[in-house]
Amino acid sequence: MKTFVSAISLKEYPISEQIPVKTIRKSIMDLIHKEHPEINSKKSISVSELNLYRQKYLSDYLIHEVGELTTLEEDVLKTIEQEKIITTQTEGLNVATDYSYGQRLADKVASFGGSWRFIILFGIFIIIWMVINIVFLLDKGFDPYPFILLNLILSCLAALQAPVIMMSQNRQEEKDRERAKQDYMVNLKAELEIRVLHEKLDHLIMHQQQELLNIQQIQVEMMEDIMKQIKGQQKT
Repeated sequence: MKTFVSAISLKEYPISEQIPVKTIRKSIMDLIHKEHPEINSKKSISVSELNLYRQKYLSDYLIHEVGELTTLEEDVLKTIEQEKIITTQTEGLNVATDYSYGQRLADKVASFGGSWRFIILFGIFIIIWMVINIVFLLDKGFDPYPFILLNLILSCLAALQAPVIMMSQNRQEEKDRERAKQDYMVNLKAELEIRVLHEKLDHLIMHQQQELLNIQQIQVEMMEDIMKQIKGQQKT
């Protein structure tokens, strides 16, 4: 198997991983020259080494744009480096499955308390309460008009229902923040992947142009040899 020596690590790599330095994008080469100023356009490096500097380029770009990298930006860079899907990386961030029994109960109570079913059932309960005390017990029942006991029950229910609903709303806010984080990470990764794709396309175009120039040079040399042969035959 044919190999070549990388100008960065001075290690041997398969010839299939060879990347000529002259085909590398200038922004990436500037990073390489900072650490290896001795490298010139006639040398070559490996694909894996080029990917490392692409990763550094993305990291420097993020630092330049947003300042110090947060945990989210670092996670995005890791997913790009490890070629993972962003949703698998953010699965560990979900908090929806980590609720306690009390929190899940609060969500159910808030869901029921904010439904038409609760309003209808509670309205029926109040009407039955009033009818029993006014009609059947002739306003001499356990809670005669103006229904002081009923008012006390309603006040206690409202006092308990309010914090339960707030607990559920806090949980919903946590879910919304989590979704916003995931959306931000997906959008950021898409932007960085597009930048890498542009860099790879530029590299591919430059590589193809170089190959076309080599083919043209070979064709010119072949034409010159043919012309020499024709001239030699004419002289004889």
